[in-house]
Amino acid sequence: MSKLSASSTLRPSACPGLLRIVQARDGGICRIKLAGGAISAAQANAIADGAQRYAGSVIEATNRANLQIRGIANEQNALIESLLAAGLGPSNSAGDDVRNLMLSPSAGIDRQMLFDTRDLARQILTTLQEQERFHDLSAKFAVQLDGGEGLAMLEHPHDLWLSAVEHAGEQRLAFGLSGCPTDLPAGSVPLEQGHALVVAVLELFLELAGPEQTRMRHLLAEVSTDELLGRLAGRVPFQPVAGWQRSSGSGLLHIGAHPQANAGHVYVGAVPPLGRLDSTMLRGVAALAQQYGDATLRFTPWQSLLLPNVREADADEVLGRLRALGLVCDADQALSRLIACTGSVGCGKGLADTKGDALQLAALLQRHGQVLNVHLSGCLRSCAAAHIAPVTLLAVTPGHYDLYFREAGQPGFGALHARNLTIDAVGALLDARSRSPF
Repeated sequence: MSKLSASSTLRPSACPGLLRIVQARDGGICRIKLAGGAISAAQANAIADGAQRYAGSVIEATNRANLQIRGIANEQNALIESLLAAGLGPSNSAGDDVRNLMLSPSAGIDRQMLFDTRDLARQILTTLQEQERFHDLSAKFAVQLDGGEGLAMLEHPHDLWLSAVEHAGEQRLAFGLSGCPTDLPAGSVPLEQGHALVVAVLELFLELAGPEQTRMRHLLAEVSTDELLGRLAGRVPFQPVAGWQRSSGSGLLHIGAHPQANAGHVYVGAVPPLGRLDSTMLRGVAALAQQYGDATLRFTPWQSLLLPNVREADADEVLGRLRALGLVCDADQALSRLIACTGSVGCGKGLADTKGDALQLAALLQRHGQVLNVHLSGCLRSCAAAHIAPVTLLAVTPGHYDLYFREAGQPGFGALHARNLTIDAVGALLDARSRSPF
């Protein structure tokens, strides 16, 4: 691939990219968008080397199945060039921001999948990068392609989602605007029309949206869904979907060893504590992928990683070695379910040390025998979670949080339960709530 650089062709944005390093309290952030969350072992080593040489050796898994390097100092261009040399950049510098396409981490190997989404995903990503008109999309505008896998993040809202469905023996793609595959679909198209549908929806969005309408939900606040779908039908005919709704996936299939579609093989999932790796950990995982898998890694929207195509006989050995590297491989560990943003240590907007407080909370929950899905957010932006967690702690001052519980129909984090709690108080309250018969 030809060399690319962070040039004036990149539009201003608050979101980091590979070619646009954004400053934070702990240094620069470089976000590396991974096609379908997948990366080769050689590319993982390149990221580990770059993080160690040019930053603080801090690597984060994101909730969009990407990676980012934190703490970058002065040699930003050298880091960018090293990542581009490893094939981690876009095919077109202006297309870096729009590579926002989420797949299941088990795409192509999942026992429940209706079709392998990866070929269609490659086609969509090529179009997004190579066709200049799509470079006007926001860096947050995102598409989800769901193949019906058992391992699927179905809670993250997307501007456009597509989900596999079978009808009368035909493979089709149900789709919806500004939501999740568990929503009722707007319609469906034959599988072979999936790429044309994506192109038509994105073209319509760019034609109708004003400068301030950067997301599909913004446009739908001004243009009715019926009007938008009426225009879409004139470009890509679609059919209504009757009697179908995507079943929820399991939130635990990204942890531990799970059978693949190909007999005798498993994928092995592990959680870096609070989504954070260092260079040594990433190199160790890459070595395991080379020795026991297919020399690839896959990152997930749960800020975790998978090693695919491991022989079933090797699963226990791989899990043991992942634990030795410091990753969490057991769903009964409290730390496997906690997520936290960077917090005040690395972010100027953070009101508390969320990662340090999360470690304290994990120890309390483990002591009480509680394993809960808890999100600690340093501010209202909720950078660590794209969905509403069952339990959210919103920082108000160092070491103190407001406590919310997810509740149907409640916006934001859900229902406010208590204010200004210490971590000890949160642990005691959650323990008491879990033991209450009501």
